[in-house]
Amino acid sequence: MSAHVDPFAAVLRPMTVGALDGVIELEVAVYPFPWTRGNFVDSLAAGYTAWTLHQADGDLAGYCVAMFGVGEMHLLNITIAPALRRRGHARRLLAELMRLCRAREASRLWLEVRESNDQAREVYQRLGFAHVGRRKGYYPAPEGRREDAIVMSLEVAERGVLDALD
Repeated sequence: MSAHVDPFAAVLRPMTVGALDGVIELEVAVYPFPWTRGNFVDSLAAGYTAWTLHQADGDLAGYCVAMFGVGEMHLLNITIAPALRRRGHARRLLAELMRLCRAREASRLWLEVRESNDQAREVYQRLGFAHVGRRKGYYPAPEGRREDAIVMSLEVAERGVLDALD
């Protein structure tokens, strides 16, 4: 079996309420403080950009939720199944978001990531995101504590790693 996986062979679909059982199952499996079904339902009702990414066999590989603001997009949630990480699925979702940003003339893509999530921060940096700030106490943490978020941003018009996926 080949270790190479083409992330563009995965099927991107709009997230629907009907897909939420699988999304919630993955969300709960991955995060100690997961989004609730209500968070996802509210995002869909608000018209946020929300996609699921499926392998050729139909299994859920990941998903993302993002919202547009004035001239920019804010990535709220991006999750890849742990067994499918490091295969380009996150890059695929981010490349699709970049295309949508450009189509809607959004100049910047923003996100927050837990300060302790070194692996995700490294991925975002490799893809061209820059560390631009910190949100103190943004995320819940064990024992009632809070964890800072690192704010990262990507200039959509700049050519970078994600453009190589186009």
